[in-house]
Amino acid sequence: MALWIPVTIFAAFAQNLRFMLQRHLKVTGLSTGGATFSRFLFSAPLVAVIALGYGAVRGLEFPALGPRFWVAATLGGTAQILATMCVVALFAHRSFAIGITFKKTEVMLTALIGFVVLGEAVSLGAALAIAIGFVGVVILSDPPEAVGDWRRLFNRGAALGLASGALFGVSAIGYRAASLEIASDDVIQRASVTLMCVTAFQTALMAGYLAWRERGEITRVVASWRVSTLVGLSSLAGSLAWFTAFTLQNAAYVKALGQVELVFSFLATTFVFREKTTGREVLGVAAIVASVLVLVLTV
Repeated sequence: MALWIPVTIFAAFAQNLRFMLQRHLKVTGLSTGGATFSRFLFSAPLVAVIALGYGAVRGLEFPALGPRFWVAATLGGTAQILATMCVVALFAHRSFAIGITFKKTEVMLTALIGFVVLGEAVSLGAALAIAIGFVGVVILSDPPEAVGDWRRLFNRGAALGLASGALFGVSAIGYRAASLEIASDDVIQRASVTLMCVTAFQTALMAGYLAWRERGEITRVVASWRVSTLVGLSSLAGSLAWFTAFTLQNAAYVKALGQVELVFSFLATTFVFREKTTGREVLGVAAIVASVLVLVLTV
């Protein structure tokens, strides 16, 4: 089995755990910006220690980071912040699992953006897997309260979900482009250095935004340190795994396999949040699981 496959599955699990914790922060008092900031505040220092410590232990020189690296890294970091805010806001409109599912439109969009920006096309088997996954997303796209009217497709929940998908697609391509700009043969160094630079930038950007627009929110995030620390740790684990996978494989393939996160999210919906799921939602998830299996068997 190629290394990027188990790394991606672990990344999906860690990301699902982080969204569960952020959902808790959102519904217990933090704003969308505060819940988003929690992932950066407590993970950025740990990322720096890991990146610099790994290089020191391995005897590696810190790589030179050129302008193209910084453009790709900051673009990816900004897009990820906006995408995460969309997902956190989405939880107020749909169940946890359906919110995560809307986010999965990023798979199709990542493939498209990767082809346009990096010239990375996908195979026929991968395209089939992505198409099956798209069917699953469409099945899950109807809000439960809307039957037979315009709200089936045009609603705030759908808009937030699609926006998060597009932004996460931009983020994935930005991170892969940034890591490919680092002149190092060590995959872990490339991934960890990219992650260190991105999280430092994101922490500073979010801190500035909250200080400007949401006075007192940073203090509330710090006060929630028991949960926010767990958000940071799960974010660190997931991000390092995602960045490693992006360095090893086409970002569209990584995102397609990452749809296994939906399995974790529906388990959380049923056993943690005690939210009910409908037959239509189960059918949609089944289609997405099938797309993951097709991808693993054909790539």
